Amino acid sequence: MTSRTILITGANGGIGGATARYFLEHDESCFVYLGVRSGRDVADGLVTEFPGRCGILVIDVTSAGDWESALAKVAEEGRVVTVLVNNAGHHDDSLLANMPLESWTGVIDSNLNSAFLGCQAVLRGMMGERFGRIINVSSLSALLAPLGQTNYAAAKAGLVAMTQSLAKEVARMGITANSVCPGYIETSALGGMDEAAAKERKRTIPMRRFGKPGEVAAAAFFLASKDAGYITGSALKIDGGIL
Repeated sequence: MTSRTILITGANGGIGGATARYFLEHDESCFVYLGVRSGRDVADGLVTEFPGRCGILVIDVTSAGDWESALAKVAEEGRVVTVLVNNAGHHDDSLLANMPLESWTGVIDSNLNSAFLGCQAVLRGMMGERFGRIINVSSLSALLAPLGQTNYAAAKAGLVAMTQSLAKEVARMGITANSVCPGYIETSALGGMDEAAAKERKRTIPMRRFGKPGEVAAAAFFLASKDAGYITGSALKIDGGIL
């Protein structure tokens, strides 16, 4: 397999870290850039565990300048990003009637605008290679919007639609663009849920369990492969059968 250069944003989080690890463990020829903003414990651990096979890029994914600087560093190191996993984002939940404007704009910025900037930053290199894989991490909230998440649901639904439009624009260039829509996944985002609430949520899931970060990572890995070359514009649910 030809060596690939992968960039994963939000790489210090549960899904991002698991996705980076999955690529490193299942493609021994790849190089993974770990996009982080502040926390680095998971990313630093991966750099130590896989020496010479991954590196850290400090990126504020909402900053076009940061994306430009990150891609310039990649180019200086003689690499071209051919796989992008836009995973960074955050929640800031509240009912719309009481939602501060900054909660709306902040969530749209970190979940949707950031992916736009990331896709735009890597596309020129992918076009030059005539190969690229873009995986945008959306959410089940994009397809089954819950109350209290008007900002997050709108951002993630927009991400799915953006991915579908982009897929059509770049299909002839050997580039695919897909989104994954995780449901309840065992990450820090569920850390505040008490045992009773967790049990009740699991009752709503046909598989009666939460998903594991590695299961999202495996889906991203497949969509990034040559075998997935005829899959583009899809929104893959990873939700244990909720929807």
